[in-house]
Amino acid sequence: MQFLEANARRVVIKIGTNSLTGPGGDLLSGRIEAVCREISSLKEHGFEVVVVSSGAVGLGIGKLELTDRPDDLAGLQACAAVGQSCLMQAWQAALQTHQITAAQILLTREDVQGRKRHLAVRNTLEELLSYGAVPVVNENDTVSADEIKFGDNDVLSALVASLIKADLLIILSNIPGLMKDHGRGALIPLVEEVTEDIRELAGGPENQFSTGGMITKIEAAKLATQSGCGVFIGSANEPGIIGKVHDGTAPGTFFMPQTISLAARKRWIAFFEKPMGSLHLDAGAARAILENHSSLLAKGLLSCTGSFEQGAVVNLLDPDSNTIARGIVAYDAATLSGIIGLDSSQIQKTQPERSRFEVVHRDSLVLI
Repeated sequence: MQFLEANARRVVIKIGTNSLTGPGGDLLSGRIEAVCREISSLKEHGFEVVVVSSGAVGLGIGKLELTDRPDDLAGLQACAAVGQSCLMQAWQAALQTHQITAAQILLTREDVQGRKRHLAVRNTLEELLSYGAVPVVNENDTVSADEIKFGDNDVLSALVASLIKADLLIILSNIPGLMKDHGRGALIPLVEEVTEDIRELAGGPENQFSTGGMITKIEAAKLATQSGCGVFIGSANEPGIIGKVHDGTAPGTFFMPQTISLAARKRWIAFFEKPMGSLHLDAGAARAILENHSSLLAKGLLSCTGSFEQGAVVNLLDPDSNTIARGIVAYDAATLSGIIGLDSSQIQKTQPERSRFEVVHRDSLVLI
């Protein structure tokens, strides 16, 4: 499948810790050099490239000569602080060999959640790409309080891909792709949609490492494909893997992007802003939203949970507590609690200054 040649001009490449560091935390410089050669080739073909690179904590463990990975937050943050400079130096040196400028960007989830910061990050990435630079993105593990856990950079790479409207996200690790029988069966080359059955293929309690690794990649694929970005998952151990993705011969799993990508505002609602509460809907309201893409009215509410202000992002749950949508709420939690189940005429009596009574307007709502 020659996806890159036909469809893509902007590519995000995510490469995992185990593909960049050895068992003792030593840097696999040859791997970075090989990836940079392929990045250079992509740029020669007119592609814009962003790298999402793990490895800071692993490199820090090696540099500090630790025998085990720290199990406390302060220890992990210290390793990240030591390792990040080594990691960036390696990327800079390898890219400079091809006369490519590298730019370091360290992010936390908060940097892409708030709308103002979300736009600032996007604008910085866009400007760097316009200069021909290659942004090298990593999670800012030195200051992150709860993000240091296996696979987070998979999700980060999908958020970055969505943020810059990338055409393709390539996720490279020691996992060759999505496989049947919880990683023991045949490779699945193509996934048209991330369904519960697909997610089930990633699970398996008998192999904790593989389970966690593939589950986060499936979640990343779901996020990216809903934003109109194709996703390829393959092994960094495959020689020339990025070039093989380019010419359509790479072994791995390709996740098809959705035909219609979400508008920029709805992508932000769906993926970047942390939901501050949940609205529990009755069956009629849930059906109207799913089938007719209707706005949510107070009459269709059963309850609300969480403490939120007007304009916050909230989850919309069906009667079985499944999240079916996410949207921007037009009432704060206290006000909303007092109008649950009321129709618009009843609300107007208590709030005559209002001209609109939707709890979540259809233009500020996205199905999940």
